[in-house]
Amino acid sequence: MILDKQKSSDDQLEKWIFKLILLGDSCVGKTSLINQYVEKTFEEDYKPTIGVSIVKTSVILSQIKSKVSLILWDIAGQEKYQKYRKYYFEGCVGALFVYDITRKTTFNNIKSKWYEDFKKYIGLKNSVYLLVGNKNDLVDERNVDKEDGKNLANEINAADFIETSAKNGDNVEKAFLRLIQKILSNYEVALQIE
Repeated sequence: MILDKQKSSDDQLEKWIFKLILLGDSCVGKTSLINQYVEKTFEEDYKPTIGVSIVKTSVILSQIKSKVSLILWDIAGQEKYQKYRKYYFEGCVGALFVYDITRKTTFNNIKSKWYEDFKKYIGLKNSVYLLVGNKNDLVDERNVDKEDGKNLANEINAADFIETSAKNGDNVEKAFLRLIQKILSNYEVALQIE
């Protein structure tokens, strides 16, 4: 579902507003991915998200003469917030399923927990979601092979699979742009990204 699309006579940019959610276990780096994407920053000390954190940002896509405003919902991964999560999904047009490549349980929970919640509260028809393996800078601590990530992405019909590092920014912007690209393609808007 698109929340808003309008022509602006002032700047001649087509305007879109998308609500996106980041899903995954606690400590996988959802907040860090958002901070890296929006502010180009990374904080070493971990502060868990309580319930949900909402961040707004926008991106100008000159190639398609559009401004895409993003409302990023960072959903807390702790079990104690499970009963409230269903309310956070309303109006969502896309998601990043995030796991930590150093912790196999976070990978396993994508399909058994986060994908199931998404399917239940959003549905899969016209839904766009990517699988993101975060913390690829921790090469020596890797416990989830890249090939396993690709296989899971295929299994859950994710639009793409990308490994990122919220710490050094590797592929972070690409992950968000790829999600935007796939959502826009649902509206027959072609955006080319590298």
